[in-house]
Amino acid sequence: MSAIEILGVHKAFDSQQVLRGVDLCVPAGHSLALLGESGSGKTVLLRHLLGLLQPDRGEVRIDGEDVGRADAEALERIRLKLGVLFQSGGLFDSLTALENVMFPLREHLRLSAPAAARRAAEALELVQLQDAKQLFPAQLSGGMQKRLALARALVAAPQILLLDDPTAGLDPLTTDAVTAVIRRAQRAVSATSLVITHDLPLAFSVADRVALLSEGRIALEASAEEFQRSRHPAVRAYLKQWLARRDVRSAAPGAATPPSP
Repeated sequence: MSAIEILGVHKAFDSQQVLRGVDLCVPAGHSLALLGESGSGKTVLLRHLLGLLQPDRGEVRIDGEDVGRADAEALERIRLKLGVLFQSGGLFDSLTALENVMFPLREHLRLSAPAAARRAAEALELVQLQDAKQLFPAQLSGGMQKRLALARALVAAPQILLLDDPTAGLDPLTTDAVTAVIRRAQRAVSATSLVITHDLPLAFSVADRVALLSEGRIALEASAEEFQRSRHPAVRAYLKQWLARRDVRSAAPGAATPPSP
């Protein structure tokens, strides 16, 4: 059974057609990385999965339930199955690291403070932030903030993990560290995961399958090896553009060389 089903989804904003018939499925327990250039519609697709947008045509299903037709009660039930890491992190500046991770346990699962604190501490240990419990987000580096947001996404043991550009804005070394934490977290919770990214090494490292969103449709979905060998014009263009960006970053003074795709 597919945990995530995106079936013929179209979405336009005024005259701008963003999604033009997206079809994508992620089987339960598997992981998929969704690639695409900035503005290709990756985050728009994520907002459909969360029920924040409804498709103009098509269906979005989470664990068999149609998100677009869900009433408020059903939508709350669906969202409880999801652990989400937003691109911005979405951390509460006024809460400590421990309190940030406790928040969904207290707010949605209604756990007692001691029980929530125990589970939050375990999640922080999983992402190697056990020594940062009492620090506020502003006191953490960019990579640590990403790991904190991941801990919060994981703490309620979600069935499905949605990660929106988890390495955006990070330097290569920090990206490697965050990628390693994501791999470890995937093994620990055994959740279905959809990783939305433009980072090829991350995609190939954490996903069973890789898909490219281009011109509002899925140009290709394949294994990492098949993706790299593909002669599809959109895939070749994406790989070429990514390699060019990588070379520019690598040439910067003091930059570490990221891994090859």
